[in-house]
Amino acid sequence: MNTIFAVLLVFVGCCSNVVFLELLVRTFPGCGNIVTFAQFAFIALEGFIFETNFGRKEPAIPMSNYVIMVTMFFTVSVINNYALNFNIAMPLHMIFRSGSLIANMILGIIILKKRYSMSKYLSIAMVSLGIFICTIMSARQVNTGAEGSEEQDVYAFLHWLLGIAMLTFALLMSARMGIFQETLYKQYGKHSKEALFYNHCLPLPGFLLLFSDIYNHCVLFSQSTPVEVPVIGQAVPVMWLYLLINVITQYVCIRGVFILTTECASLTVTLVVTLRKFISLIFSILYFKNPFTAWHWVGTAVVFLGTLIYTEVWTSVRMALRGKEELKEKKAE
Repeated sequence: MNTIFAVLLVFVGCCSNVVFLELLVRTFPGCGNIVTFAQFAFIALEGFIFETNFGRKEPAIPMSNYVIMVTMFFTVSVINNYALNFNIAMPLHMIFRSGSLIANMILGIIILKKRYSMSKYLSIAMVSLGIFICTIMSARQVNTGAEGSEEQDVYAFLHWLLGIAMLTFALLMSARMGIFQETLYKQYGKHSKEALFYNHCLPLPGFLLLFSDIYNHCVLFSQSTPVEVPVIGQAVPVMWLYLLINVITQYVCIRGVFILTTECASLTVTLVVTLRKFISLIFSILYFKNPFTAWHWVGTAVVFLGTLIYTEVWTSVRMALRGKEELKEKKAE
């Protein structure tokens, strides 16, 4: 029952979160910092009350380790959202972040000296190829879509290229953080909810560096079209409403993933999150009419097929079917 509830939380929370993030970004493309700050503040407040019991509970993992983890987490979160300012379409953003498993595997080989089966190396090649296809097709759209002089076309392309570089850096940094978390959990045990709180609470002072940008977007949000909220019977600027729903759905999504990690095997969690990304991608393309060519679909299919090979879902299905057949044979005997 908990598993079904967690899966529902992941799909409803994460898919809704993508929708409201795109509504925010389409209206104000540079609003990534205020969205990140709101998400961090909400999750930190919830964790302060329910996880640390208003600061009375001592952390199980030393604070010095959290400082390192938080530095990486803050950098990844800010860069991922800030990359949307550089003409990065939401579908490409989602496809790029789907390469996190592969980035984690590459760094595992380099840092932890891990060795993998041929199927894992095949999945690396497929996900890399899929992301490459989608990126090249998006680059062509930037070139053909930009109107104006040749100088403006070059500037638009370089602007977009900087966004791609930011996404690549965030992808590798996120994988490095995953390896760091893995070593911490082996040493101190799993404390995912505690880590969730400190990852969102400790970076909050860092947003002072982004204060002017956050304040400017607060002003812009307050000037947006007011809409009446039935529950309170008052008019609220629509952008603040979108931001509130985005923050709540982000929390629902994270809670769902947290419950899944405690109830299911890592394979199940990976499959649910991958399927959620695919559905979010399809919804973003169809609902928001994002430009998506046949080659984009090919690249997307290759990315998700590569991810499924990485998780060895085919092997698991085959073993499950073989187990059922053996059970039937025993009953027949």
